[in-house]
Amino acid sequence: MKSRFLSIILLVVGFGEGFAQKAKQADLGYRSAKILKVAGLDFKDLNKNGKLDKYEDWRLPVEVRAKDLLTQMTLEEKIGFMIISTTRLAGDNSFQAGAPRAEISSGFNEEDLMQPINMFTRKPLAVQMMSAAGTTKGVTNFHLRHFILRANTNAKTLAEWSNNLQALCESSRLGIPAVVASNPRNHITVDAAIGLSVGTTVFSRWPGELGMAAMRDLKLTREFAEIAAKEWSSVGLRKGYMYMADLATEPRWQRIEGTFGEDADLASNMIREIVLGFQGAKLNKNSVAMTTKHFPGGGPQVGGQDSHFDWGKYAHYPGGMFDYHVKPFIAAINAGTSAIMPYYSAPKDKTMEEVGFSYNKAIIQDLLRKKLGFKGIINSDTGPIDMMPWGVESLTIVQRYQKALDAGVDIFSGGADPALLLETVKSGLVNESRIDESVNRLLREKFELGLFENPFVDAEVAVKTVGNAEFQKKADVAFRKSIVLLRNDGQLLPLTQKKKVYFETYYERGGPPNGQAPNPVSVNIPKENKWNVEFVTSKEEADVILVWLIPTGGGLFSSQGKAIDLSLSKNKINVSHVNELINAKPTIVVVNYTNPWVIDEIDKGNTRTILATFGTTQDAVLDVVTGKFNPSGKMPFSTPVSQKVAEENKSDVPGFMEPNYALFKFGDGLNYK
Repeated sequence: MKSRFLSIILLVVGFGEGFAQKAKQADLGYRSAKILKVAGLDFKDLNKNGKLDKYEDWRLPVEVRAKDLLTQMTLEEKIGFMIISTTRLAGDNSFQAGAPRAEISSGFNEEDLMQPINMFTRKPLAVQMMSAAGTTKGVTNFHLRHFILRANTNAKTLAEWSNNLQALCESSRLGIPAVVASNPRNHITVDAAIGLSVGTTVFSRWPGELGMAAMRDLKLTREFAEIAAKEWSSVGLRKGYMYMADLATEPRWQRIEGTFGEDADLASNMIREIVLGFQGAKLNKNSVAMTTKHFPGGGPQVGGQDSHFDWGKYAHYPGGMFDYHVKPFIAAINAGTSAIMPYYSAPKDKTMEEVGFSYNKAIIQDLLRKKLGFKGIINSDTGPIDMMPWGVESLTIVQRYQKALDAGVDIFSGGADPALLLETVKSGLVNESRIDESVNRLLREKFELGLFENPFVDAEVAVKTVGNAEFQKKADVAFRKSIVLLRNDGQLLPLTQKKKVYFETYYERGGPPNGQAPNPVSVNIPKENKWNVEFVTSKEEADVILVWLIPTGGGLFSSQGKAIDLSLSKNKINVSHVNELINAKPTIVVVNYTNPWVIDEIDKGNTRTILATFGTTQDAVLDVVTGKFNPSGKMPFSTPVSQKVAEENKSDVPGFMEPNYALFKFGDGLNYK
C-alpha cells in the first residue's frame, strides 16, 4: 500500500498540470483486447494480465512506457523486433519471378518465400534466405512487428488487410502492434521496380522526385507531403522507406530518378519540407514516419554503377566533396526524420574503413550519431547481411550481424527469419544490453505514432481519402510546374494559333514479346481536345510535330555491369527516327529525364525547341506547349554536353561546378514573356 501511495505522489509531482491535461481519454482501437477501467478512463489490457501496466498507460511519457515494455519482452521477441521484411497479401506474389498473376485480397499470404539466389547479383547465395515469412508465422513464431508492403492494390483492400494484421498482433502475448512501411506510391516513374517505387497506384499521382525539385515550390512540396501522409495513414501505412537525400552528382548513377537533383541546398530544402509534411513537427498519431536514405549519400558511385551489385560496390570522392553529400541528411535530422538508412556502398577512400556503410562504425557512430547528433533509428537497406556484404564477404552471417550492430544498425531489412541474429546474441558475440538500445528506439517510434492506442483504420474513410479529386487537383498543378522550357529559339512556343499538330510519344518499354519488337511509337489523339490546336495522325499533315521522348536504360535491376552510356541511342531511342521528324517539320522535342541524358545525336542545330519532363502527364505537356500554363520549372541537375564529359566528371562534384560540362545547367529554365 505504501509503495502504491508513493507511486501516485511521484506521478503527481512528476507531471503536475501537464499530467492533468494528458488525462483526456485517448481514442482507442481494438479487436480482442479487454478494456480496463481506471479512474474513469479506458485502457487496453494488451498483455492480458488484468491490470494496467505502464506501457498500456497512454498518460505516461513514451520513455517510461518503452522502458516498461522492454523489461517484459523476451530475447526472442526483441530479436524479432529488429527485423523488417517484406510482407505479402493473399494473392500477392512480390519477389516471385514468373509467378502467375492472382487477385490480391485482404487475407494473409501464409507461404514462406525462400530465396536460393541473390536477386540482385543473380548469383547463388552461400546460405538460402527467407525473404518473406508466412504472415501468421512471422507474427507469432518469429515475433516480427515491422513489415514492408510491396503490393499495389486498391485502398479498401490495403486498409482491410492492415486491420487484419493489427488484429493478429493484438492477439499476441504482449499485444505489440505492427509498423507497415512502403516505398514511394505517389509518383510517375519510369523505373518502378520493387524496392525503388511502387509506381502508378490508386494514390494521388504527382511528378517524379526530380520533377518536384524542378518546381522550385517548397510550399507545394510541403502540401504534397501532407496530402500523401493522409492517404498513407488512412490505409494503415505508417512508415515510408523514403525519401532519397542522395545527390545526382554522378550523371550515370542508375538511381538518379529518385533524387531531388544535384544541388545540396535544393535537396536539403526539399527533404526538410518532405519530412515535416509527412511527420509533422514531431511524430504523432497522424504521422507517417520517414526513413531518409541512403547515408552518407549514394550518388558518387564509381562509374555510376550501383552498389546493389558487386560490380558497383564502391563509392568514391575524387573531388573531395564528401561533406557536400552529407548536407541534405543534416536537413533531415534537423526536421526530425524518424530513421536513416545507410547505403550498401563501401567507401573507396583511405581515410575510411573499406566496408559497406551499414558496417562502418566511423560513418554511423562517429559521424551520424556523435557529430551530427542523430538519435533516431538506423535502418539497414535490404540485404547487406545476406546479399551485399561489401568489404566483409569473408565474415560469417553471425559475424556480419555482430559488426553491423557494433557499427550501430538498429533494424535489419531483407530476411524474415531472425534465427541467425538470435544466434549472434546467444553465442555471446553481442550483449543483450546492445539489443535493448535498438529495441528501445523502435518502441519509441511505435508509441509516438499512437499505434499502441489505435493501429486500426476505417476502410470506408480510406476509399474516400486515397486519390480524391481535391488532392489530385493540387498534384495536377505540380505536373505543370515541373515542366522545364529549355530552348525556344524562333519562339515556336506557345502554340497560340490553331495549328495542326502531330503528337508522338516514343517509349520502348521493355524486351520484345515473342521475339517481335514492340512499336515504341504512340500517336496521341486526345479524346477530349481542350487545346486550340488540331491533332492529326501523320507528320505529313502537320504544321508542327510534338515528340515526347522517354529514354530508359532498362531499369536498375537489369544492370549487367557494363559501362553506362547516357546517349539517347544507348537508351532505347531510335535517333534516326527522331532526326527524321526534326528535319521534316518544325518540331517541339520533349525529353523525359530520369538521368542527365546526352542529346547530341539529335541536337545538331535543328532542335530549336526543347522541353524537359520528369514524370508528368500528357495534359500537362499540352497545357505548357499551348500556353495554357506558362512554364516555370528549373533544371534540377546539369546535363552533360557529351558522353565524354560525363565519363570525365568527378562523381562527387555537381555538374554546375564542372567547367565546360553542361549543355543545360542546373537552374536553367525559360518562360513565355
